[in-house]
Amino acid sequence: MINYSRFVLKNGLRVLIHEDESTPMAAVNVLYNVGSRDESPDKTGFAHLFEHLMFGGSANIPDFDDPIQLAGGENNAFTNSDITNFYDILPSQNLETALWLESDRMLSLNFSEKVLEVQRKVVLEEFKETCLNQPFGDVWHHIYELAYEVHSYRWPTIGKIPRHVEEATLEDVKRFYFRYYRPNNAILVIAGNVKTQEVRTQVERWFGAIPCGETVERHLPVEPPQLKIHSRTSPSKAPVDALYMAFHTCSRRDKDYYGVDLLSDILSNGPSSRLYRRLLKEQQLFSNIDCYISGSMDPGLFIIEGRPSEGVSLEAAEAAIWKELNDVKDNFDNEQELQKVKNKAEASLQFSEVNVLNKAINLAFFELMGDAGIINREVEMYRAVSVGDIKRLACEIFTPENSSNLYYRATPAPSPAPAISQ
Repeated sequence: MINYSRFVLKNGLRVLIHEDESTPMAAVNVLYNVGSRDESPDKTGFAHLFEHLMFGGSANIPDFDDPIQLAGGENNAFTNSDITNFYDILPSQNLETALWLESDRMLSLNFSEKVLEVQRKVVLEEFKETCLNQPFGDVWHHIYELAYEVHSYRWPTIGKIPRHVEEATLEDVKRFYFRYYRPNNAILVIAGNVKTQEVRTQVERWFGAIPCGETVERHLPVEPPQLKIHSRTSPSKAPVDALYMAFHTCSRRDKDYYGVDLLSDILSNGPSSRLYRRLLKEQQLFSNIDCYISGSMDPGLFIIEGRPSEGVSLEAAEAAIWKELNDVKDNFDNEQELQKVKNKAEASLQFSEVNVLNKAINLAFFELMGDAGIINREVEMYRAVSVGDIKRLACEIFTPENSSNLYYRATPAPSPAPAISQ
């Protein structure tokens, strides 16, 4: 059981505090309810750009790394389609250093052409390295565009094209900041060796006077049901053949999420999972195969990816996957197999609760979902999934008309140059 206290400041900042005397550390997590889904189609990559800009200094703190390191801690951040998340981990006696840092960049981020240009170059270089210069680096650009027709999940977090970040102006950046990086659009969690009342006083001191922003109202387009198969062959060079299959599925907030998560584990979690055991180990059709779910706030994707073995065509590889998916749909009735993945899920949850930073991040995320108490009910939600649920979900998800398939075909190696006569 993870106990916590919750309160809301007058400016709308939601605050959760979890006491854990088993550690000398404290974690500070600030979740902003903004991700790439909040971007305009012609200005993508802004949420990811802001992850970098938020480390560019604030009115009173020119550099964020030095103060946290001098306090014996470290900090970092991540962005996805739904959230931008910043965290600090440090000795609990130095907690106020992290509160000072996080409050100052929420209050008065350093806006200057110089900072924007520095971070713009970093982001563009990251785009180049991860999306343009790596094999399969463009996979999410293709998959999301194939699977989504109207929803803003159509582009990856790093952005649709580099030009959107290249052309971002200081005014564009300021508008995005003052709309989304406000206390009423954020969740602050402090977890670790702390005392609730003492921390509450500190939070009031550092965050209480930050002005709130306008209420963020989202009117994101609802993705219609997919009615026909989508497919594409990537024009990018690839060292080996590869196959990606994306199926629409429920959101992270849906009660069926836990069944879908277990379904993905049945198919590909560990050497005894179905796809790994049958297609890779026994039939040797794949050199690598995996599946996972996006777990997004709006309806997401169930992804299957594989690299066929040498001599196995993409068509034969895809047919083999469909055979396994249809077997789950038609014949799944194995209570023991389901219990095995439930045990793994429960063990993973319990292990994650050992780490104070994991607890802080999870409390923030569940608070965003509407109820931080979900953190204490997840085990029961996994336990409640039945064999019938797995079969029903497989039938709902794994249909050809619900699939978006991306193919990479290996680029032939260049012919060796003819020998030069001596």
